[in-house]
Amino acid sequence: MSVEPWASPQDQAAAELSHSEHTDTPPSQDQEQRPDKLCLDSFWSEVENIQQGSGYADDCSRRDSKHSEEGEQEEQWLADAGLSTLISEDTETIDKTALLSTLTKTQAEAVKRRIETYTLRKRNKPPPRDVRDIFSSQVRMPVFVYGNVFCSAVTPEHQRGTPKDEYFITDVAYCEQAVILIKQAKLPQNNSQRRKEDGTLPRVICPKCRLGMTRIQDLSHADMKKVRQLALIDMTALCDLLELEVKRHKTGKRKNPESPLFGVPLATLLENDQKLKPSTSIPLLLQELLSFLEKKGIDSEGILRVPGSQSRIKLLQQNLEANFYSRHVRWDEVSPNDAAALLKKFIRELPAPLLTAEYLNNFSAVREITELKQKLHMLNLLILLLPEPNRNTLKALLEFLSKVVSKEKKNRMNLWAVATIMAPNLFLHKAVPSRLTEGGEKGQAEKAADVMRLLIRYQDLLWMIPNFLMSQVRRLNENSNRRYQLYDRRFKNLLRKIHTDSREKPEKNSEVSWCHSAALLLSLETLHTLMHGVVCMSLNRNGSVAYSDCALYEVGGNIGEHCLDPDTHLLDLYNSNPGGEWIIKRRPSGSRWL
Repeated sequence: MSVEPWASPQDQAAAELSHSEHTDTPPSQDQEQRPDKLCLDSFWSEVENIQQGSGYADDCSRRDSKHSEEGEQEEQWLADAGLSTLISEDTETIDKTALLSTLTKTQAEAVKRRIETYTLRKRNKPPPRDVRDIFSSQVRMPVFVYGNVFCSAVTPEHQRGTPKDEYFITDVAYCEQAVILIKQAKLPQNNSQRRKEDGTLPRVICPKCRLGMTRIQDLSHADMKKVRQLALIDMTALCDLLELEVKRHKTGKRKNPESPLFGVPLATLLENDQKLKPSTSIPLLLQELLSFLEKKGIDSEGILRVPGSQSRIKLLQQNLEANFYSRHVRWDEVSPNDAAALLKKFIRELPAPLLTAEYLNNFSAVREITELKQKLHMLNLLILLLPEPNRNTLKALLEFLSKVVSKEKKNRMNLWAVATIMAPNLFLHKAVPSRLTEGGEKGQAEKAADVMRLLIRYQDLLWMIPNFLMSQVRRLNENSNRRYQLYDRRFKNLLRKIHTDSREKPEKNSEVSWCHSAALLLSLETLHTLMHGVVCMSLNRNGSVAYSDCALYEVGGNIGEHCLDPDTHLLDLYNSNPGGEWIIKRRPSGSRWL
């Protein structure tokens, strides 16, 4: 079974050196066990600058962001999860029935709790449907089997690596894995086997199933919407099990910003930028700042920590607001420290947090979780829940921060230093009250920086769609398609006539498509080689590359559109989705950060 390690190149090299010399701990990790005094002082200095420079205390006192009213949170939660019809009079909704049939036992219990809470808090309104009517049949936890490989929530003994390695299983729902871990923690013989948290980050190994890995950008928008609904249910069930009380906030109305670049809603800024550059997925200003810092500032000692000149930063901001879109900004005259300060200011002056007002407290609550696996589980689900502009912007930022850490020998900024500086800019926002500023305790700063550290180190892992969510999406699509077959005979005859007419007049298509019967005539080895060498098919005779961004897609059946992992076993894919087609086509153009 193929596995993929998730760690920085420096940690992987150190791990290999450690293994060859039979030592216990890589040297590079010893240096990052705990943040030093300079890191902690920088953290609270950054918090103080945020409070003073952006009117944080004043905005919080005005309560622009407020808790939802009684019952409103549950109602909004059910709407976001695609289950709002459970509290309405409509009992024949297709999406509701299909979605409920895909839930595991723990996920279904989380939905039940939300409906019961909504019922108690809304007694003055017409009574909703009884919970027992909604969940009339027992929901069974699915068992995921791919080929001859069985994946469980517990890592088998023969698959366990060194004590520094962690296995990240995605075939079983995260909430169901938490149930198993909670039961195991109660056993006395397992107390001594618990991994000691010493501040080091292990190498995380994610076993690949036979259907390969799926990235966020590999799915269609329709399927991603279903992924977000299912991820919300699993994340809520996980919070219930871990006893994390997280209340959602909603951001109040704010004045229109005077600046065209700073304080503008992220979606609005991106929409305006896409009129100039349709393929962009993050704001153009952020692209310029990151590109400049990568070229001129990434080697500067103390980058991100050393403050720039306030007068120069103000002039730079005014210059950008006046001349950015006309391309008259002289970047060669800009100080890297000023650009870094402006980058942080751009993030914290967004009218809504980059991590969103709805889920900012969930991100902050991750620091209260003790098990590393469960921290990564929660972060993975939260990344999936972010709106696309926020998620893409966060990914671009994290990739830049990872590059800063990779230049530690030159800029003297290790992972702890970067995490402690950036954590306040992401976890503090004037629109959402936070407990992070209550006192200057060392533990608070260290826990917040630890979450930021996980986001930077394991970002590639966190931008992956778990296999259990992919399986649930497939079953959701199958159940929806099965329900849609209950149409009357006249409509079926009309569809049959349209299908016959379309077969008589086939449309021209530049994409290469195979039906399964034709594809399976080729040997499995040939198709597997084709997936690895799909780029080679576009090589011209003179050696030039014509289409270097081609990929094999799975289209139709129980999926909308899915860009396949090169390690996908096609026979297993056919058995999983016999109604789909395989198409070779070019990937959509996008930002280089994605």
